[in-house]
Amino acid sequence: MAGIYIHIPFCKKKCTYCDFHFSTTFSDYREKMIHAIVQELKNRVSYLGKQTISTLYFGGGTPSLLTKEELMLIIETVYQNYHVDNEIEFTLEANPDDINVEQLLIWKSLGVNRLSIGLQSFLQEDLDWMNRAHTAEESESAVKLTKEYGFSMTVDLIYGLPNRTKADWENNIDKLVTLSPEHISAYCLTVEKQTALHKLIEKGDLPEVTEDDQSEQFETLVHKMKESGYQQYEISNFAKEEAYSQHNSNYWKGVSYLGIGPSAHSFDGESRRWNVANNPQYIKRISEQTSYYEEEILTPKDRFNELLLTGLRTKWGVNLELLSFKHCPTKEFHKQLNAFKAFNLIFEEEGTLFLTEKGKLQADHVAAMLFLE
Repeated sequence: MAGIYIHIPFCKKKCTYCDFHFSTTFSDYREKMIHAIVQELKNRVSYLGKQTISTLYFGGGTPSLLTKEELMLIIETVYQNYHVDNEIEFTLEANPDDINVEQLLIWKSLGVNRLSIGLQSFLQEDLDWMNRAHTAEESESAVKLTKEYGFSMTVDLIYGLPNRTKADWENNIDKLVTLSPEHISAYCLTVEKQTALHKLIEKGDLPEVTEDDQSEQFETLVHKMKESGYQQYEISNFAKEEAYSQHNSNYWKGVSYLGIGPSAHSFDGESRRWNVANNPQYIKRISEQTSYYEEEILTPKDRFNELLLTGLRTKWGVNLELLSFKHCPTKEFHKQLNAFKAFNLIFEEEGTLFLTEKGKLQADHVAAMLFLE
C-alpha cells in the first residue's frame, strides 16, 4: 500500500503565520499548473512500483479553490495510471468559506470521502489577525454541512495564540467538541521567519507566547480530548472510534508515498525527493522535461532517526527491531535511552518504545537526544 499527495499551490489570501509554498496571484498560469501536475503524475508512474494506492490527499495551498473540471482532470489521471484501492481514503483540504452544498455534492461525485477543514479558531479576532478568508460563523456552518452530507472529516485548531487566555482556549475546544467531528488536529503556533506574524511580533503589535503557556494549553487539550472520548493516537492528532488519518499515519509508519506538484516531497523507502518550490520553474521544467527536483539517498542513520522521530509521536511507538540498521543502534543510544526511562520520559513494552505523558511534552527534544549523528 502507498499514498499520493498532490500539492495545489493556490490561496485566496496569505495567512500571517504560514510559510508553506503557495501563491495568491496565479490566474495567468492556473491552467498550465494543472496540466503540469497531470503530466508529472503520468511521468512518475514507476516511482511506487506496482503498489496499490490506498490514500489520495489533495493539500496546499487551498485545493478547495479548484473547479470541478480541474479536479476531475487530476483525479482521472490518477485512476487511469495507478492501481487504486476500492476503499481508498480520499482527502481534500478545504477552507470553511469554500464549503457549501453545491461544492460538497461536486466533491462527493468525484470520489472525495474525507475533508480536512482549516478552522484554526472560533474567535473572530484571531481569524482577523491571521488574515483568514473565513469567518467564525462560516466555521460552524462548514462542520455541520460536512457532517450532514456524509463526509468523514478532520478539523484543525491552533493553540498558543497571542492575546489568548486559558479560558479562551478551553472555549475553543468546547465549541469544537460540541460539533463532534470524528478527528481533530491541534497544532502549536510556530513563528517562522519571513512571515507576517514574525514581523507583527518583532514590531510589538502582537505579544510572543511563552513555552510555558503553550505547554499548559497542550495539557488542557489532551485532558479535554480524553474527557470527550477522543484518543490521542499521535501527539497532535485525536480521533473518535479509531477514525485515524490513514494518509498521515502512513507517513509516521514509514510507508512509501508519491508527492506531486511544486514543493511536494516523495519517499520510496530508500530515498527522498522534493520538487522545486517555484511555480513558474515547476511548470517550465515539467514542460521542457528537465530536472525539477532534488534527491537524497537515505543512509541507515537517516532511516533510524526518521523512524525514531515519527514513531515516538504515535500510539504505536517505535519497534526496536525496525531500528536495527547497519551499525544502529549504538551504545550511546542505549545509554541515553536508559536515562530517559529513568526520568519517566520513555517506557518499553514488548520491544517497542513509547513516550510517557510527561515525555510527550518534550517529544522533539527526546527524539533529538536519541538521534545518531
